[in-house]
Amino acid sequence: MEKIFTERAHLMCPCMCFGIAAAVNYPLDKERLTASFDVLAQNHPFLRSVIGYDAKDNSYFYDISVDSRIDMTVSDEVLPGLEDPRLIQEYKTLTGYDWNVMSEGLLKVVAWKSDSGTVLLFVFHHLLADGRGAMDLASEFADIYVEDRVRGAADEKLISSVRDLPENSGLPFISKMLVDKANRDWKKEGKEPASFEQYHEFADRFVKGDKTVVSLNRTSSDELTKLLTECRDHSVTLNDYLMAKMFTEDRTDKIIIAKDIRDSLTSYNKGSLGNYSTAFSVQIKNTNRDIWTIAQEVHKKVQKVVASPKDLYLVLQCYAALDTAVLDCAFLAAKGAFESKSAGFIGKMFFGFEEAKGYSITNLGKIDNKNMTAGCFIPPASPAIRKTVGVLTVNGEMVSCICER
Repeated sequence: MEKIFTERAHLMCPCMCFGIAAAVNYPLDKERLTASFDVLAQNHPFLRSVIGYDAKDNSYFYDISVDSRIDMTVSDEVLPGLEDPRLIQEYKTLTGYDWNVMSEGLLKVVAWKSDSGTVLLFVFHHLLADGRGAMDLASEFADIYVEDRVRGAADEKLISSVRDLPENSGLPFISKMLVDKANRDWKKEGKEPASFEQYHEFADRFVKGDKTVVSLNRTSSDELTKLLTECRDHSVTLNDYLMAKMFTEDRTDKIIIAKDIRDSLTSYNKGSLGNYSTAFSVQIKNTNRDIWTIAQEVHKKVQKVVASPKDLYLVLQCYAALDTAVLDCAFLAAKGAFESKSAGFIGKMFFGFEEAKGYSITNLGKIDNKNMTAGCFIPPASPAIRKTVGVLTVNGEMVSCICER
């Protein structure tokens, strides 16, 4: 039984769903779709799971059953491609309420017939996977659906304690002091922790009133090749350039990015679902400069964080060190729905839940798969985020998905 540890930060936080849209070059076949998803569910136990609760130690776990919990819908409509507005509208419908993960599965799928095959929308709860894992699952599905190629079982093995994180990644002194104080203050308050039902009732109202605008921007293979050449000429990565572009266009001074850490975790079982990424912020003071100059500064700052385990794993170490009740109540307290100064401090100061001011970019990188003709990543719009961009490159074509409040 896998218990929720660092993923606990995603449990009682709304807007934790995200999407992978994919076009595959095989005709729509409902029976084949069902059979293919059944194979996926047998290979990935979390696809047969809801979230369970153990009152004895106030812990949550993945409650795995025998049968698939994937919620699949086959549309009667024809969808020409990913740019069709009905795809985003369906995504907003499926994410327009707070999922009750205690009773609903963690993946919902909608399939349409297209002119040249099948278009699929995969909507994940963050408790199921991070973006990279979601992208890999969509690619794995395409291989099964198109050519019956099965990769094999990949049981999940999550980060279950601080011992699973690098030894030299412990909390810096000031961060540890603030976390310890929040934990002590919580105990002094003597409150009962918020239940999932209490959170879910408030979160559902929040999500239904939350308004976002989602749009797609496609970069052709030729355009991407030219851009990558310019990045190499300036000794920066594509992600450095994308961040510099957001810095200059949005005039923000801080951007949050995700970093895959699978290769650094001994707990990770190759191909499995779950969360194996961290996040950190990059700050730039003067954004009124040449975009390549900013990109080079971004590059230096990113590399400095990546080279420092204490900085790279900071957010995960905070999740691990915080009292689980403080994590559970952070969003509610920041929004005035739960009375706790300690949880409110963490929700406001650590997570930024009081007001949506943040900017973020998540670039899942590239994937080459002959069974997929297109794909895009619709990023999760955390309550702390004003604008987020999800980037995915499939077979040399990059699509950026912008989500704004």
